[in-house]
Amino acid sequence: MEFDVMTGASSWADAASLAQELEANGISGILYTETSQAPWMMMTAASLAAPTLHLSTGIAVAFPRSPMVSAAVAWEFAQNTSGNFRLGLGSQVRAHVERRYSAEFDSPGPRLKDYVGAVKACLRAFRGEEKLNYEGPFYQLSLLPSQWAPPKHNHGDIKVDISAVGPYMVAAAGEVADGIHVHPFHSMPYIENRLMPKLAEGAAKADRSPDDVDLIIPVFAVPGDSPEERAPLLQRTKTQIGFYGSTKNYGFQFDDLGFEGTSAVLNQKLKSGDMAGLADTITDEMVEHYAVVATWDEMADALLARYQGTASRLVMYLAAESIAREPSAAAKWGEISRAVRAA
Repeated sequence: MEFDVMTGASSWADAASLAQELEANGISGILYTETSQAPWMMMTAASLAAPTLHLSTGIAVAFPRSPMVSAAVAWEFAQNTSGNFRLGLGSQVRAHVERRYSAEFDSPGPRLKDYVGAVKACLRAFRGEEKLNYEGPFYQLSLLPSQWAPPKHNHGDIKVDISAVGPYMVAAAGEVADGIHVHPFHSMPYIENRLMPKLAEGAAKADRSPDDVDLIIPVFAVPGDSPEERAPLLQRTKTQIGFYGSTKNYGFQFDDLGFEGTSAVLNQKLKSGDMAGLADTITDEMVEHYAVVATWDEMADALLARYQGTASRLVMYLAAESIAREPSAAAKWGEISRAVRAA
């Protein structure tokens, strides 16, 4: 398994500084979310500061961008990082796509599946394997004059991944994607009993093996040698689990484990602005399923026990926050990374 760190919006200088710190401490790569800031310039700053790091988007919002634009940006990143890049795409939610981006959202599952097909058609055209002539239900691309085609390079085999939670999107990932961004709010029973069967079902439709699809798994890892040291990240974990779990479409995650009705309670807490109550609803028993809590020395073994043989890349959801709070933690995360990668 590779061992990455998740990060979000920051200045270019901070992006470069974090990348240098992670590279120096043996971290595999950085996964960039897209929330209040597009990821591309932060990733550029990071790649120039730390050229051996692997960079990925987790995820870039697909629908507001033409598949050609996404493919062209991915092509440029792959060239300039010597192939240390993979493109992660996702649908976001209707409100953001329609009201923040003013883009189309109808049929998000089939649309994202078609989007991946269109991006991959562009990449094949960039590689010179075929003329651009993609005709899908949502996207049609058929014009790429030679003077508008990006220059060829030796790193054109670019992985294209999608985020997925529900059965349709997971099956779509199995059919068309190179990897799947598993939701940070997950349990192993969800991965084993819901995600993997649907992934296999989708892969079979395309005469592929589920092993052809990498699982990129963000983890709420909470290290610390005392309850007091773990407390800030543990509280942050409970709040984030509560926030994700308040989404009604994710409520089955609680129900499957016997925590019926939890999602509805969280939804009411969120609507009333009771963030403390939201976090307090997440019990220690729930945390055992949705997070990994351990001492610094035991964290690598705990992560391996849960995810070895399942994840291709583990992504530490809270490591960047941990390092920002206590810079000396970077070396400790590096020790965990080296142990995980060595295994």
